[in-house]
This record gives sequence, C-alpha cells and structure tokens, in this order.
Amino acid sequence: MGKAAKQRRKGLVAARAKDPSGAVTAMVKNNPFEVKVNKQKFHILGRRTKHDVGLPGVSRSKAVKKRTQTLLKEYKEREKSNVFKDKRFGEYNTKISPEEKMMKRFALERQQNHEKKSIYNLNEDEELTHYGQSLADIEKLNDIIDSDSDTEERGILSAELTAAHFGGGGGLLRKKALTGEQDEEEEKPKSRKELIEELIAKSKQEKRERQTQRENALELTEKLDTDWKEIQTLLSHKTPKSERKDKEEEKPKPDEYDMIVRELGFEMKAQPSDRMKTEEELAKEEQERLQKLEADRLLRMHGKNEHGNKKKPKHMSADDLADGFILDKDDRRLLSYKDGKLNVGNEEEDDKEEEGEGDPASEDEEEAIDEEDSPSDLESDMESEEEVPANEEQKKKNKRNEKKLLSEEQNAKIEVARYELPYTFAVPESYEKLKSLLFGRIIEEQLVILERIQKCNHPSLAVGNKAKLEKLFGFFLEYIGELATVEPPELRTIDKLVLPLYSLCQMFPEAASNSVKFVLQDAAHDMEEMIEVKGRATFPGLDMLIYLKITAILFPTSDFWHPVVTPALVYMSQLLTKCQVMTLQDVVKGLFVCCLFLEYVSLSQRFIPELINFLLGILHIAIPQKRVQGYTLVHPFRLAGKNSELLLVCDEKDMETWQKQNLPLSIMTRLKGSSKTEMNHFRLSCLALCLDLIKKCAALYGSLSSFHEIMQPIRVLLTEHMPVSEYPKQLQELHQNALKEMEDKGKHYTPLVCEKKKPVPLKLYTPKIVKVLEFGRKQGGSKEEQERKRLIHKHKREFKGAVREIRKDNQFLARMQLSEIIERDSDRKRKVKQLFSSLATQEGEWKAMKRKKFKN
Repeated sequence: MGKAAKQRRKGLVAARAKDPSGAVTAMVKNNPFEVKVNKQKFHILGRRTKHDVGLPGVSRSKAVKKRTQTLLKEYKEREKSNVFKDKRFGEYNTKISPEEKMMKRFALERQQNHEKKSIYNLNEDEELTHYGQSLADIEKLNDIIDSDSDTEERGILSAELTAAHFGGGGGLLRKKALTGEQDEEEEKPKSRKELIEELIAKSKQEKRERQTQRENALELTEKLDTDWKEIQTLLSHKTPKSERKDKEEEKPKPDEYDMIVRELGFEMKAQPSDRMKTEEELAKEEQERLQKLEADRLLRMHGKNEHGNKKKPKHMSADDLADGFILDKDDRRLLSYKDGKLNVGNEEEDDKEEEGEGDPASEDEEEAIDEEDSPSDLESDMESEEEVPANEEQKKKNKRNEKKLLSEEQNAKIEVARYELPYTFAVPESYEKLKSLLFGRIIEEQLVILERIQKCNHPSLAVGNKAKLEKLFGFFLEYIGELATVEPPELRTIDKLVLPLYSLCQMFPEAASNSVKFVLQDAAHDMEEMIEVKGRATFPGLDMLIYLKITAILFPTSDFWHPVVTPALVYMSQLLTKCQVMTLQDVVKGLFVCCLFLEYVSLSQRFIPELINFLLGILHIAIPQKRVQGYTLVHPFRLAGKNSELLLVCDEKDMETWQKQNLPLSIMTRLKGSSKTEMNHFRLSCLALCLDLIKKCAALYGSLSSFHEIMQPIRVLLTEHMPVSEYPKQLQELHQNALKEMEDKGKHYTPLVCEKKKPVPLKLYTPKIVKVLEFGRKQGGSKEEQERKRLIHKHKREFKGAVREIRKDNQFLARMQLSEIIERDSDRKRKVKQLFSSLATQEGEWKAMKRKKFKN
C-alpha cells in the first residue's frame, strides 16, 4: 500500500472524528475512483440491465436497510398479539398539507353524521341541536316565566320545571297522570322491589290465563270430537251396487309378485332369543348351584330335612262324613258400651291367640292324637268289643316298628351324606393338601374334585383366585409325577388327569409354561451334575418321561421356536446322546423318547439327527459278529463291549413262540423277576418297535433331498448285517416294509448338465444410436427436454439464492440479538455502578456525621 493511500485513510479517519454527522460519508460515496462500472460489449434493444454503475457496499447497505424495515420489525413484534392501526385520513401521506388533512377529515365526519330523511328532498336543511334539543325550539322561549306577571302563582316554579332543573332530569322521562287529589298516592315513585313484585304478579297472571285458555280449548275439542262421532253415523253414505261393480271391475287383479310379498308379510317371524351369557355369568351361576347343593348336603348330614317344616295333610278316610269338626276358636264377640262409645271385646281373644301360637308342643300333641284317632279303611266296623284291646296293642307295635325303620333310614341318609363328596372346595394352598384331597380316591372322584375346585374358585369370582389356581397347576403337575413313581405306576389315572391339567393350562398359559420350564431346567441340571460326578448319565425316571409326553399335549410343537417345546427338544436330544444304554429298561426309555420325537416333529417335519443315530445303535446291538462296514456309530453306543449284544436273541424256540405286542411303560418295573423266555420276547418286541420307527422316519423325511445319505447307514445294516432269515415272520414282514418304504420315498435326483443343442437366441430390435457430445456443452434434444433442463437450472439457481438469503437473514437476526444482549448488559452495569456510587456517598456521609458526633 502506497504512502498516498495511507495519508488519504488518515485524513478520512480524522475527518470522521471531526465531523460525525455524515458529511465525510457523502464524500466517500461520491469518490469517482471507487465507482464500479459494468460495461456491455453489445447493446441489445429491450433488455433491462441491472447495476450498470455501483459503489462498494451500496447493495449491502440497501439490504440491511430493507431488513431493518421488514425483518427487524417482525422480530420486535413477534410476541405482540394485537396491532394498532391508524386509520386517520392522510396521516402517513406526506404530499398533503396539514390544513388539507383537517378540511378533508371534517368533511368526512359531516358526511357520516348527516343522514337525510329523503334522498330526493334537496331543500331539506340540517337541524342543529344542543344537548339533544333543537335550537329552533329553544329560540322560541316558550318556557320563560315572566317575573313581572301579577298572577297568584307568581314566584312559584312548576313541578316539571323543578324536576327538569333540580331533580336530575329524571322527571321528564317518566309519564305522570295528574288526576287530582285521589291519585296523589299513585304519583309517588315505586321502589325496585315493588316493580319486580308487580312484574312477577303480571307474569303469573298471564301464565294462568294461558293455562285456562288451553284447558278451554281442550274441552271444546273433546266436545267437538264426541259430537262428531254421534253425527258421523248419520252421515254414512253407501254407494249403490251398480257403482260398486263398476269399481270392482276397474280394480286391476293383483300380480303374483304382490301376492308373494303379502304372504311373506304374514309369515311367522323369528323371535329374538336370549343373549349368550358371558364366562363370568356362567361361573357365577355354577358357583351358586354348587353352594346350594352343599347346603342341602350339610342339612342331610345333620339329620335335618328342608321339607320338615311343611305341615303334612291329615289322613281322611273315604267314608269320612266330615261331621266331627271342632271349632278351633269362638268368633263371637261381646259388645259393650264404655264412656258412651261402642267397645268390641277383642282383647281377651287376642291374648289367647298369642298364647296358643307360642306352644308348638301342643300342636304336635294334637297331631299325634289325631293320628291315633284317625280311622283306617282296612278296619271293619263290625268287630267285636273284645278284640279292641288286642288291636290297640298291635297298633302300638306297628308304630314302634315304623319309628325304628324311620330312624334307621334317617341314619342311613346321614351316613350317605357324610361320605358324599362336598360340592364346594377351597383351592389347596400346598401340595400336601392337594394330595390329601385326591390320593386314595377313585379316578372319577378325583376328576369331580378338580372340576369343582375350578368352578368354585373361578378367577372372575374373587381377586385372589387367579394366583391360587396358578399355584394349583404346579401342585397338580407334581401330583402326576408322584403317581408315575408309585409301584405300579397309575398310568390310567394320569391319562384321565391330563384333561383338567389342559384346562388349567388354557386358563393360565404363562404360569403353566413357567412350571413346565422349571421341571425341564431341574432335570437338565441333575443330568449335568451326574455327568460331572460319575462321568456318565442315565435315563430319567418314568415321571420325567410322562412330563415330556404331557408337554406335547399342552403346548404347540409345530412352532419354529417355543419357550417350552424348544427346551424339551434340546433335553430329549441330550438324553439320546449322553445317556448310556446299559439295560433293557434303558432301551425302552430310549425308544419312548424316539416316539416322542416323531410326535413332536410330525407337523413341522424337522430333521432330528439324534433320532436316526439312536435307531442305528439299537439295530447294532441286535446283530451278532460286529463287522462294521458302511456305517459308523456315535455315542452312547460302542462297537464292542459289555452291552454290545443287549438285544441279541439266539434261542430259536423263543423266536417261534414270540408274538408282536405293544410295549407298555409299566413293563419297565416288571423286568426284574422275568424268565429268560420273557426277556427274549421283550428283546424281539423292542426290535420290532425299532423297525416300525424306521418306517415312520422314512415316511417323514422322504421328501428331503439328502434322504439317501441320511438313511444309507440304516439301509446297509438292514440289508447286509442283520440275520433276517432267523427272525420270526412278523419281524421279517416289518423288515421288508421298512426297506420298501425307504426305496419308495428315496428319489434319485440327476445332476445338472448343459444342453447338447445350441440355444436359440432371442429376437433383438435395432439398436438406438445416440451421438455422444463433448462434456460441458449443452446437448441437443427436443423442445420439451430443453425447456425441462432450463426450468431445472432456474429452480436450482433460485433455490441457492433463497438459501443464501435465509442464511443472511439468520445472521442479521443473530447480530440484532447480540446487540440487544450487549445493550442490556451495559445498561445493567451502568445501573449497578450508579448504585455502588450512591451507596459509597451515603457511607461517606454517615461516617462524616459519626465523626462530628464523636468530636462533639
């Protein structure tokens, strides 16, 4: 930067300091060396150019000025709800002088106030008024009183004048009728209370008059109706027969559709039936019914009869003439006069009636006497007087025997009611209470007890019933497990108890799933502990197998993932892979788990490799001379060892006497004391069951693409290593059926190969050749495409401009907010400074006064 420029800048700074009014700025704006000129190469006719000549910062100052007039004004009025609009004529018009504004405003005001009575009356003059009175009337001076008049009323003001001038003007508004001395009281003004009472009385009187008019009108209409009914019979007019025939002939015959519609209208319509009751209403009714039955049972158990209070009818013979009646009481009354009034003697009779009603024993004695004296139809009237004592003794004996029979019958009823099942039960709060209710009873009674527990304690009947029934599911599950461990196991009872268990599971699915998951978790934990301690695991007891079977009944097994079924599948797969097969009981348990697997995956068709491996191991321990070729064994089976020939049968006699039969679960407890023949029959039954399971697996997994690879080890073992010829015919048939099922279901898929024929090419259209233009230049196209590109470019430019303006508006508002904050802070600092200075002066004055006092 040159020295001249520095000197010029210093001069400008000094000039600004000397002349802050703005003369220097005008000089800067008019500096010709800083004017920017935009030149045009060619002058185009009709084109308007912008900013041909401009100064630096001019456009920016204009934008700031525009924003202060618009955006800043809106920002300052952002929290104001109402706006004051000045509608005075020419208030913001600088071209009109103040005198013209006033004249125009006066003319408009006169124009608004001036209203002519007739727009066609051009000669109408404006009436001038003063406080609502016409100036023309005031000028007449009609109310002026001549003080020089010699009348008697000289000096006395009229009442209207005094009321108008001294009474506040209210007298002129009220209309008073001057009627002489009699109306002096009426001329007094009424109070507000009297006016309101008068108004209420008038409204009541009008209402009463309207009511009387309405009643009179109703009476007149009723009277008119009755008169019309009497006259109507006289006015009845019958048309002659000739006219009737003509009208009948003119009537069209009804159409078939109209006849059908009329018949449907007269048909019987369905009557609305009673609405279906909700579950809560049904549960309430069932509870009330059971409570009523229980109350009846308790009455019978205590020897009380609910029908005993009813009086039995006395026996009447067929020959009774009903002439031996006795009046129970005398209805005649004594009449007397007491204190001049008629007195009816009813007091004594009332006392007697009360005494008679209070002795029920006397009624029983009378009934007993009547029964003894009642004649019998079988007795004859011709008996002699000597036979009367003998007959009386016989009657007494018969009555004693009848009483004994009645007492025995009543005792029998009491015993029956005592041993009868109660109709209402509370929910057992522990497993011991549930066991005491059910254990030792027959299955029908157990089902009835469980059903009544559910009905009497339905969740909708009380608040805590839901939690009690949820606990009942866990107790019930434990009870079923204990029934399975009893010797012998009560499998039939368990089979019947599954139904109430299922109903509880449907009622409380979350609690049921938690209970079953806890059982599975406990069993899995026990198996892991046994593996850690002993190094091997054994199959669980019959109770756990029953739980696995019940799980398939209570919960859906076809889901991809289920919170109860999925852990059960994992636990069963661990049983088939980790539990060693040491005895025939283990074989039966393993085959039962295989049956459960097929039941679980029957719908989902999920592949279970543990199932195929276990069936292969069962076939392996049933063949002699272990020459493993074509298949491999997995844990828990071994190629050779102590239990490698557990299902091998060598006795031909036992094979001939064997017959196929189902294997019950209870057979596991009966194998200890069995003979050798029974053991061999049991081995053959296990082998038959294994072949049957292989056939079912082939039918289930036959649609898999890798079916041959899955069933190949079993096929090799069945065809090459198994001595089929030595087995009975039934086993041979099962063997053939299993092989046939595997061959039928196994589909051989041919590998994919390329086609030998050359593929026919598709028909192609003529390619569209587009000329590639240079990058950066506008490519040619149709008129619509060029217009579209032009609009896109224009939109993009406008969008950028709008974003730029919004950004500048935000910056402007930020500067205004910052300036407001700085101004507030400076104002606050100034006030604080003033306060401190005033406090300091006060403190100095106080100290000075204190020093003066101290000196004095």
